[in-house]
Amino acid sequence: MPTRRSFLRTMVLSFASLSSGALGIACNRDLSPLADPFSTGIAGLGALLTPDENGLRLPPGFSSRIIARSGQPVVTGSDYLWHPAPDGAAVYPTADGGWIYVSNSEMNKPLGGVGAIRFDTTGNAIDAYAILTNTDRNCSGGPTPWGTWLSCEEVENGSVWECDPFGNSAPIQRPAMGIFTHEAIAFDPNRGHFYMTEDVPDGRLYRFIPASFAPGERPDMSDGRVEVAIVDSNTSRVIWQTIPDPAAGEEPTRDQVPESTMFDCAEGIAFHDGLIYFATAADNRIWCYDTNQETLMLLYDAADAENAILTGVDNMTISREGWLLVAEDGGDMQIVALTNNRNLKPVVQVVDHPNSEITGPAFSPDGTRLYFSSQRGNINDPSGGITYEVRGPFERRS
Repeated sequence: MPTRRSFLRTMVLSFASLSSGALGIACNRDLSPLADPFSTGIAGLGALLTPDENGLRLPPGFSSRIIARSGQPVVTGSDYLWHPAPDGAAVYPTADGGWIYVSNSEMNKPLGGVGAIRFDTTGNAIDAYAILTNTDRNCSGGPTPWGTWLSCEEVENGSVWECDPFGNSAPIQRPAMGIFTHEAIAFDPNRGHFYMTEDVPDGRLYRFIPASFAPGERPDMSDGRVEVAIVDSNTSRVIWQTIPDPAAGEEPTRDQVPESTMFDCAEGIAFHDGLIYFATAADNRIWCYDTNQETLMLLYDAADAENAILTGVDNMTISREGWLLVAEDGGDMQIVALTNNRNLKPVVQVVDHPNSEITGPAFSPDGTRLYFSSQRGNINDPSGGITYEVRGPFERRS
């Protein structure tokens, strides 16, 4: 049976030709559909059923519950209220066998920040609290292997904030990672590189390289260089050029290297097994950067797909089996798994939430529970979000 890594490698290399209006290269569509390597787990999910009592369409064998609503206590008797406009998120295991779900609040300063929900071993919420406050439009971010959450400010002078999911340590601003409209971050633990997206029409793909890094150790994020991607439209090779002034004192970072490649509203980003995935919302595309080959390929293009059920591409996460899951901002309000270049697998759909988006998908440590939010799920409150848990057989079964 092919491994997930070899399967993705085959799929990615099949798209050695890029497809982007900015890059002007056509996508190769002369491919036969690839077979799913797994017949169960996410790749083998059944069709979504009619909406359940929480307004979610789920595959057979799955169930849902609401774990938090904006402006309401998460835990009975607590004075902590769940934040408005929940966005990017991640899950962290705890020493007692439970876990913590952290979630950004995409609100203007001083209402922006990050909230956290702690669960016990059975999945009951036992505590909720803030781990970052008084920041500006915290959109997405990314987890680190050393157990912190990097929260991004999606404003022109935005910073990255490193936060402690347990709330024991004060958050740390990381200006060395650049001042720009930060969207999301993914970390490559093999090389110590951080990859960052920028959600503006002429945004760029950035890389932060700490001044010092040793595999398996926590890098020093207080110093390093910020680079921007330049994609060779003929070879798909990526060249990285240092940003002269990452603090953007006089000129935005995206304008400092004129030959750098534009990405139209870059959104979610994730790392898995040497590959960096990221989404561009304005053109509904999913990209893949091979950190070993230093090449960029197009994995999905809604305008050119045979079954374009995935639109409004935004936040993303990776399942324990290695499947890429993409949440929709608008679209059909689905989370969709990309199982190969001809097969998109809906995992969940939120119904009757007009003008909302799905945000913050993240799995529990054992891979059986998927958390996410409908950012504006309360039609009576423009910033009122609803955070869900979906439980079921996400992983391959023998």
